[in-house]
Amino acid sequence: MSPSAGHVFSLLFVSVLWGVTNPFLRRGAEGVERVKVEGRVRRLLYEAKFLISNYRVVYVVPFLLNQGGSVVFYLTLASADLSLVVPVCNSLALVFTVVTGKLLGEDIGGKGAVLGLLLTTLGISICVGSSVSD
Repeated sequence: MSPSAGHVFSLLFVSVLWGVTNPFLRRGAEGVERVKVEGRVRRLLYEAKFLISNYRVVYVVPFLLNQGGSVVFYLTLASADLSLVVPVCNSLALVFTVVTGKLLGEDIGGKGAVLGLLLTTLGISICVGSSVSD
C-alpha cells in the first residue's frame, strides 16, 4: 500500500515535533539528577514533582508539543503501514534532534554524526521508495 500525502505529512509532522523538542526537553530537565531521596518510588515522585513544578517555558512547551506528536503518531498508526510509520518517524526524529541540537550549540559528534545522518536519510529514502513502488 502506497503512503498517502496525508500519511507523509503526518510522519513528517511527528518527526519534527519529536526531534525539535528533544534538545529543549534535555535542557529543561537539567537538575533532575540532583533529586536525592531514598526509595525508588519516592524518588520517582520527587523527580516528577521537579519536572511538573519546572515552570520554565523551555520544558513545559516542548513537553506539550512532544506529547502532541505522540497523539498524531498513534492516530497515524491506525491507518498507515506500521512497517513504514515506525522506522520513518523514529529515524527522522533523530535527524531533527541532531540538527536542532547543533543549531542550539550542542556538540553533535563531528563527522561521524554527519555520516550517520546521511546513512539514516538514505535508509529512510529506501524504505519510502520501496513502499511507494509496491
